[in-house]
Amino acid sequence: MRLFIKNATIVNSDGTKKANILIEDDKIAKITDENLDADKVIDATGKLVMPGLIDMHVHFRDPGYEYKDDINSGSEAAVAGGVTTVLPMANTNPVNDNAVITRDMIAKAKARGLVDLLPIGAISKQLKGEGITEMGDMLNAGAVAFSDDGLPVSSSDVMRAALEYTKHFGSYVISHCEDCSMCRSGVMHEGKVSAILGLKGMPREKEEIMVSRDMLLAKLTGGHIHIAHVSSQWSLKMIEMAKKEGINVTCEATPHHFTFTDENLMNYDTNFKMSPPLREITDKEAVREGLKSGLIDVIATDHAPHNVDDKFTEFDHAAFGILGLQTLVPLTLKLVEDGVITLEDMVRLTSKRPAEILNLKNKGAIEEGYLADITIIDPDIEYVYDENLNKSKSTNSPLFGKMLKGAAVVTIKNGKIVWDFPNLMA
Repeated sequence: MRLFIKNATIVNSDGTKKANILIEDDKIAKITDENLDADKVIDATGKLVMPGLIDMHVHFRDPGYEYKDDINSGSEAAVAGGVTTVLPMANTNPVNDNAVITRDMIAKAKARGLVDLLPIGAISKQLKGEGITEMGDMLNAGAVAFSDDGLPVSSSDVMRAALEYTKHFGSYVISHCEDCSMCRSGVMHEGKVSAILGLKGMPREKEEIMVSRDMLLAKLTGGHIHIAHVSSQWSLKMIEMAKKEGINVTCEATPHHFTFTDENLMNYDTNFKMSPPLREITDKEAVREGLKSGLIDVIATDHAPHNVDDKFTEFDHAAFGILGLQTLVPLTLKLVEDGVITLEDMVRLTSKRPAEILNLKNKGAIEEGYLADITIIDPDIEYVYDENLNKSKSTNSPLFGKMLKGAAVVTIKNGKIVWDFPNLMA
């Protein structure tokens, strides 16, 4: 099978150029100025051609909560958002804390054939934080890293052991940074807005305390700690210090934390309820600056689907979480439009750097010989994100039903077209 993309504006993390791309089977065979024969031709005039996006933090709810999303619907939402590689978290039911569950998740994704699914295994058995899992077995089964995301690992000794073991295996730990003793049944960020709304707040220090602890443990062990969904200005200051000191730390930010603030909660919309919570404008601006400077390594969605009943309830009782896969491109392009990052930065944050962290040698760039995982983006297309486009089983996004700008219009996985926006709209 030969696929030819003509008139492409190819965006890599190190530069942009106009050229044509020949794909043969599952590889990028040639980047050229020539017009070549192929079985199918895509005219990418006016479009941006980027490497397939890699989302290092998603929740597919499979096994156990398939009514919210499953691996099939999650894969469909991913490619509709230009994402070709996903890392689902372990807080499923049963928990992905053993090789059997890991293999089953991978098998389901392969059967659907849309994305590469690289599971995150649980740090602790049943997410109880009391003892680490059989990490070697899970890595052999296909897990790539470990996290109890959704819950913090409160025991410093358990986190230390996880860092030591993952270092031995050449893997890493993803930390959900939260000191639960400071949560106080909070449902949003603690500050002026929470006081106005009469809602219990959670101070940003509950994140910062655990960021500090986990970086110190990484210093002690030499292990690699990855800070998930960083949301606090002071968390970023500590991460910057740790990196300067040579501690092996990376971090990610979500589109909702660089787009929204706690002020978006003024009408009690539970679709803005998430963990970590939306914080103040100073925190949002710090996250945006961290993306611009390169301090933040990765943009990840923390795609967290919930059934309507989980959200259509009193704010105190509503579930934490927001959809993210199909809004990743428009929200990140808004950063480009605002001059916060460049298109090349977008590729670095959503593809190149994730590939480096995961040691994926054939992903993260549009280059000859690389896997033909490609996202073609129309930065100017305007559309309503609604039930006609949504591929998740859930609708818990404050952007649902809203007009968005910019989308993945064609997604190619292993040389095959797995998403075609124009055909959907026809």
